[in-house]
Amino acid sequence: MTDLIVNGYTIKAYAKLTNANFTGANLEDANLEGANLEGANLTNANLIDAKLRRANLTNADLTDAKLGFADLINANLTNANLRRANLRRADLTHANLSSADLTHAYLSSADLTNAKLTNAKLTNANLVGANLEGANFGGADLVGANLRDANLRDANLGGADLEYANFTGANLEGANLAGANLEGANLTNANLCDVNLGGADFADWNLSFADLTDTYLTDADLADTNLADGAKDDGIEQRELD
Repeated sequence: MTDLIVNGYTIKAYAKLTNANFTGANLEDANLEGANLEGANLTNANLIDAKLRRANLTNADLTDAKLGFADLINANLTNANLRRANLRRADLTHANLSSADLTHAYLSSADLTNAKLTNAKLTNANLVGANLEGANFGGADLVGANLRDANLRDANLGGADLEYANFTGANLEGANLAGANLEGANLTNANLCDVNLGGADFADWNLSFADLTDTYLTDADLADTNLADGAKDDGIEQRELD
């Protein structure tokens, strides 16, 4: 089978494509498994259905890239630029997105199970219906992010900035939100069973109809929080709140 050549580069699994220029390139369904794309320019590239499992995309520029349905399992996207990238239904299981910029990225229904997103920037990102079970968002910026109906079971959001984030209908069972900033966040109908909210700041939160069973709230700031409209709070632990 003849290798695919794009912009003078041979496209194949485990290819060495460090700092390659694929601006606006059509790489739909391309096989780049295990490829080294460190520092590559993939601005506005079409990577729909691309195979990028275990690929190295450290410091790559994927601004406005189309990555819908792409296979990015175990991919390394540390410090990558994914601003406004479309990752709808992409598989990012166990991917490393530490310090990546996902501002305004579209991750609706994407799978980020056990992904690493420490210190990542997800301002105004769309994560509606995404699977984020076990994902690590420690110290991440999720200001204004939309996580409606997302699965965040056992996720780590410790120290994350979640100001004005939308968690309506999200499953946060067993998640760690200790020390997180949740000012103005919306958790209507969210599942907060067994969540650690110790030291979290969630002034002006909307917790209408949220399930707070066995939630840990030691030292949390509950100023002006809306706990009305049927919020379930069986077993809440609220020591040291005065």
